[in-house]
Amino acid sequence: MGADTKSNAALFDCRDAYVRTVEELAVTDDRIVAVVNDSVGSSKLGKFRERFPNRLINVGIAEQNMVGVGAGLANGGKIPFVSGASCFLTARAMEQIKADCAYSNANVKLCGISSGVAYGELGATHHSIEDIAWLRAIDGMTVIVPSDPWETEQAIRAAASHDGPVYIRLSRMPVPALERTSTRFEIGKGEVLHEGADVAIIANGTMVHRALKAAAALKDGGVGARVINMATVSPIDKDLLADAAATGAIVTVEEGLKQGGLGGAVAEFCAESAPVPMRILGFPGFLPTGSASWLLDEFGLNAAGIASAAREVLDKRA
Repeated sequence: MGADTKSNAALFDCRDAYVRTVEELAVTDDRIVAVVNDSVGSSKLGKFRERFPNRLINVGIAEQNMVGVGAGLANGGKIPFVSGASCFLTARAMEQIKADCAYSNANVKLCGISSGVAYGELGATHHSIEDIAWLRAIDGMTVIVPSDPWETEQAIRAAASHDGPVYIRLSRMPVPALERTSTRFEIGKGEVLHEGADVAIIANGTMVHRALKAAAALKDGGVGARVINMATVSPIDKDLLADAAATGAIVTVEEGLKQGGLGGAVAEFCAESAPVPMRILGFPGFLPTGSASWLLDEFGLNAAGIASAAREVLDKRA
């Protein structure tokens, strides 16, 4: 059976799975440390600080310094989880992320909190829609966007074991726990959550459960939509993309910029290896101020919008 979500499903904050997993790792591995930018509260690391007071460093509102400190700790043999609002962590500290982490292959785990449009009404300064495009463009940076609490836990454990820099993008918007047949998470591998042969819908993060709802609506109309959770954007699962292209039509959907993110990664592969009609769903650029739910609906990042895009791309194929 494919994964699906129900209207009365319980909803979870992936930040809870993040901090719980980091705490569990810290118990058995004294190399695990946390670095924050005055974001202990929003990163939910208060209990970690109480439990490991000498293993949390709060640098204040100084993201460039925070990433540099994380790189220094990694060079000293620690495994730092560097947490902050993704809009500030990535935009303010890009040079340090590129030079001190990626190009130096520092074993730093960057955790972007409250990504996408989770901050809603705080406006464009707090939206983090460009981060995936920025980070996946940097050679040597692994980029992961978990879809639910289970995948968040698995991604954190995989990142801790991975030798090299990782960017993990977490939302504060509640999501349901997905049903899945696989209990194994692997960096660089996607997973099929719903089978279908007419069109492939490729999503990650907060968009996965919406893609599953779209697939259910399409099924009612006689369209078989394969839903792929592509949690790792870089390196991307090319074998699974080739299988997706075999359906003859692809829709990508992400809570981020249309240019350069998940959709860009899929389009690059398809252009060179498996050309098929595509629709890329995401935000077009600068966004108005509004609630997260309003912004998602306004730009078609919901089940109805995803289903509509699937029908449009199928019309192009015909």
